[in-house]
Amino acid sequence: MPANIAPDLDAQLISPAFYQDPYPVFDRLRAEAPVAWSEELGAWVLTRYEHVQATMVDPRRFSSHGRLSAALERFPPDVHAKFKPLENHFGIGLIGSDPPNHTRLRALINKAFVPRIVDGMRARLQALIDELIDAALPRGQMDLVRDLAYPLPATVITELLGAPASQRENFKRWSDGILAFQGSGVVSAELIEYSQTHLLEMRAYLGELIAERRGRPRDDLLSRLVEAETEGDRLSSAELLVICVTLLTAGHETTTNLIANGTYTLLRHPEQMAALRDDPQLMPGAIEEVLRFEGPLQRNPRRAAEDFEFGGQQLKRNDYLLPLLGAANRDPLAFPEPQRFDITRQPNRHLAFGQGIHFCVGAPLARLEGQLALNTILRRLPNLRLNAPTVEWEQHTLFRALKALPVAF
Repeated sequence: MPANIAPDLDAQLISPAFYQDPYPVFDRLRAEAPVAWSEELGAWVLTRYEHVQATMVDPRRFSSHGRLSAALERFPPDVHAKFKPLENHFGIGLIGSDPPNHTRLRALINKAFVPRIVDGMRARLQALIDELIDAALPRGQMDLVRDLAYPLPATVITELLGAPASQRENFKRWSDGILAFQGSGVVSAELIEYSQTHLLEMRAYLGELIAERRGRPRDDLLSRLVEAETEGDRLSSAELLVICVTLLTAGHETTTNLIANGTYTLLRHPEQMAALRDDPQLMPGAIEEVLRFEGPLQRNPRRAAEDFEFGGQQLKRNDYLLPLLGAANRDPLAFPEPQRFDITRQPNRHLAFGQGIHFCVGAPLARLEGQLALNTILRRLPNLRLNAPTVEWEQHTLFRALKALPVAF
């Protein structure tokens, strides 16, 4: 088995065509080079379910610490030094830590993000979905991304944190900017500077919001994060900032994609959409199949914590790894007929939310938003259909995201 991905296949990983339909590339990688080095990406690319899952459940070998700093290490020291604020930000927090610090942070966050918060949001979520659909009904058409899939989770996370609704567009702008360097296959210094500028702007605003909550707590998630305590331990100001940035960026982007990708996939599979209309009780399973079939998150980076053999290759300490979730979730060794979209698929142990200690803390909320949104779309928008000959996917390596989803009803 070759250690390097074939040059022609490697070039496809950063080609515009790849973002429109990555699955043929994933199929070939799984068959030819399931654990192989990409010269284009400067990383080991993993495409089989068993290998991707292993990176999630074995933090001793597959580290999350420094997993986003690999892009910075390629620059000369003087350039690298300019990006210390961004590197320091991603060096702490839940996503960028390993046990025992991750264990500590997760316990504190769980104190604030308790299940009853999600359970208590059902009525508010339904009201928001109905308001957004009410606004589109007279037109008989909408861009489902712009008019529903984006504003719903963006409003929810803004309200959860207790930020003013007027900041929603700023949060969107900051989030897009922060995630820009993570979504590019080949990262330039200019792009990292762009991301760092947006990160510092968001941190400055959130720092003011956190200071305000310390003096005047409210009944919101931010106040609960400020007050969360376990065995005399609290989140530091730096940790609070990182966690809030993570909630705002990941908290709306992935759910936007879940709702839009789910609607588009159902439109492409009308028999499945009809079954779901006839029996809304199938919706939880449908959401899981959307997460497997067109998952919002496409990759979940790690660093090799030590030298070891893996998948027939010799990994070195600090090597950068790119486990591809979209490839793992269509692995025929894990899912019978993986290219078939089946809302009744059982079992369905997809990896869209991760597994192990880094399982997505916002998964229950994302699932609830997705279920309510898709059920309401099917119930309230009869004769739903695509309103364009084709759709276009964002050229973003981190997310599987539609640029727009024009629909008529």
